[in-house]
Amino acid sequence: MHPIITAFARSPDRGQGLARDMRVRWALEETEQPYDVRLVSFKEMKQPAHLALHPFGQIPTYEEGGLVLFESGAIVLHIATHHPGLLPEDRDARERAIGWLFAALNTVEPPIFELQNAVLLERDKPWSDERLPLVKDRVRDRLKQLAARLGDTEWLDGGFSAGDLMMASVLLRLRRSSILDEFANLAAYVARAEARPAYNRAFAAQYAVFKGAA
Repeated sequence: MHPIITAFARSPDRGQGLARDMRVRWALEETEQPYDVRLVSFKEMKQPAHLALHPFGQIPTYEEGGLVLFESGAIVLHIATHHPGLLPEDRDARERAIGWLFAALNTVEPPIFELQNAVLLERDKPWSDERLPLVKDRVRDRLKQLAARLGDTEWLDGGFSAGDLMMASVLLRLRRSSILDEFANLAAYVARAEARPAYNRAFAAQYAVFKGAA
C-alpha cells in the first residue's frame, strides 16, 4: 500500500503551493515514491479521527502501515532517510543536510511566518505601521546571513538535498513580498528549486486540488 498524506480540501493559499503538504509531496516526488492523498476540511481537521493523527489539528499527516507522523519536517526527514535522492551517501554531508533542514524550520521560517502574520492578520491593529518595518528587518537580517553562506554556489552544501527542499519551501513563503528580490542569489536559488521536475509535479498535484475545489 502507498503512504497516505493529508492535505487541505480547500487550501487557504489559493493554489500557490505554500500549504505544508507541498513539502511532503515534493519529497515524495524527488524520491519517486507513489502516494495517496486524503483531503480534509477545516471542520474535519478538528474532529477526533484527524486529531488522532495530528494532535494540533493541522496538516500534513503521513500514514505508512502502522506508522503515523505529523509535522512536515519530521515527514520529509523520514522520507529522506528511507529512500535515496534527498540525502548524500557521505556520512558527514548527510548530517549537514539534516542540519540545514532544521535550520530552515527553526531559524529561517519563524521570522518569515511572523511577517506573514503581521501582514495578513495584524494590519488593522493600531500599532501595525510601527511594528511592520521591525518585522521586515528581522527577515532581512536572517536572509542576509543565509545569502552570505550560500554565496555563488548552486545549493547549500554540495548537491540538492532535503535541506535545500525545506529551505526553498520556507523562502517561497516570501512570494508575496519583495524582500527576497533584495537578495539576488537567494532569489536565483529559489528559482532553481522551483524549476526541478519533482517540484513541478508536486505543485501540479496540489494545484489540481485547488482547481477542483474552486
